[in-house]
Amino acid sequence: MKITIKQIESFLAVADLGNFSRASERLNTAQPALSQAIKDLEAELAVRLFDRTTRRVELTDAGREFRHSAAKALEELEHAVEGVHELAERRRGRLRIAAPPLLAAVVLPQAIADFRKRYPGISVQLADVGTELIVESVRSGKADCGLGTFSPAEEGIERLPLVRDSLMLFCDQHSPFNAMDSVRWRELEEQPLITLTRDSGIRLLVEVGFETAEIALKPTYEVTQITTAIALVEAGLGVAVLPTYALAAARHRKVVGKPLTQPDISREVVMIHATGRSISPAVSAFAAVVRRYAQQLTPRETA
Repeated sequence: MKITIKQIESFLAVADLGNFSRASERLNTAQPALSQAIKDLEAELAVRLFDRTTRRVELTDAGREFRHSAAKALEELEHAVEGVHELAERRRGRLRIAAPPLLAAVVLPQAIADFRKRYPGISVQLADVGTELIVESVRSGKADCGLGTFSPAEEGIERLPLVRDSLMLFCDQHSPFNAMDSVRWRELEEQPLITLTRDSGIRLLVEVGFETAEIALKPTYEVTQITTAIALVEAGLGVAVLPTYALAAARHRKVVGKPLTQPDISREVVMIHATGRSISPAVSAFAAVVRRYAQQLTPRETA
């Protein structure tokens, strides 16, 4: 079938006005071109759509049947085009985000609130899940984007850097480390250590730090959540090595963070989306907003 939008518009204009001359004026086209469009449409349909007299152009039975469907089809197309324009202009749409619990708690609430003020027509959904579920959600299309730190070996995702985050030592206010400007990894030897479990990317970086400093890693406590580690530190049960953005979770705790040196270990917090899928206008707009809030979590003096 080779029916064109121009042919349908020409047909509907003549059907509405009952006159080729007025229809050509409405469409701002030459009458011969309009007449040809109608002839081509009738040839494609193999049926006459109009009965032409010297005074009036009237729809045939086939023309009346086609008019309703053609008008509906053109209206649906116009709605579809308008919908795409709204998505492109960020006036409407949906944004599904997946992020680990701490980032979801300390970065995303204000970022989402800011985003909703800018783009009230875009609905936002948030899933606070583990890193492995973030990657799978983005790959499968359940989430449009994900936040966090991910292994370079992860395939099927594209990364957009948001901020560089360093590992810090977290201690309670009575710790001897509290009086120091910074702490060397070697000074953690024999300290009661609170770590995350081995399925955490942070734990793997902690192991690198201990190995580089040539000291043994002997965790006193292993926990899943950063907030749990901070609570144990506050209780005086040990020290913890955590990312800089954990400072936001510790601001109401009697816990301090100190830069770790020799070596300096950092990693990138990124936004990810699925490889091979185009980035939606909503994701592009959100990336600019969330980057600003992510950067607020890593003070320059501790980065």
